[in-house]
Amino acid sequence: MANFHVVAGGGETFERPTIRKIGFSDVISALRLGIDDFWEKPSHYVFLCLIYPIVGVVLARWTSGNNALPLLFPLMSGFALVGPIAAIGLYEISRRREAGLDTSWSHAFEVRNSPALPSVIGVGIWLFALFITWLLVAQALYTSLFGPAAPTSLSTFLQEVFTTDRGWTLIVAGNLIGLGFAVVALATTVIAFPLLLDRDVGAFAAIDASVRATVTNPLPMALWGLIVAVGLVIGSLPLFAGLAVVIPILGHATWHLYRKTVAPVSKANKPMGR
Repeated sequence: MANFHVVAGGGETFERPTIRKIGFSDVISALRLGIDDFWEKPSHYVFLCLIYPIVGVVLARWTSGNNALPLLFPLMSGFALVGPIAAIGLYEISRRREAGLDTSWSHAFEVRNSPALPSVIGVGIWLFALFITWLLVAQALYTSLFGPAAPTSLSTFLQEVFTTDRGWTLIVAGNLIGLGFAVVALATTVIAFPLLLDRDVGAFAAIDASVRATVTNPLPMALWGLIVAVGLVIGSLPLFAGLAVVIPILGHATWHLYRKTVAPVSKANKPMGR
């Protein structure tokens, strides 16, 4: 029964939330509301505590040898694949603010008490699997072009990448493959985590709802994906410190994008609890 709960949620029947048609203005509105939530409860101080250890681990691995050099960009860009997991607490803060409840930071950790936690973990495992697969594919692409030998130095690695035909093949093919992984991650989880926190529909239904939301609103979701990508790039430029602002804003905005995309459950069918 526990496994079924993860797949189908807490209800007795499989629930398929109704997906709305949205426009570009709804995406921009969700972003603005996310900024409002951020300024109401600036959460960047907490994320600063998480960003620097992650960057430190990457840099430590990078400086300890040259074997990780080909994976440096895939590791950095792959953060977008698992980013929704890092923002789960932010969805809860936005939910509570919308409901007029206390939005102290301690409530961000109430996710651990959510009945949908097994389903949240299930979707999180899917994203981590996607991330690991991306790293393996990126490594295989590099090896197919440059061979199994590690770069002798950073300068040699950069010279090979930017001044040779195989280097530009790596850049073009790598970015196209990475785009494919990003599209899959966006399409399958764009509203999955907020939906699970709001309604315990199960991991499969949450992913299904995300896919239907993307198919129903391809251009607005593409705009949202572009906003996320540009935001992460800008946030990464000043030694990753900008992510302390970008990630909370995107996290809060994702909650409001979910609200605009998924029709609320009718009172007659509203589950007990939240």
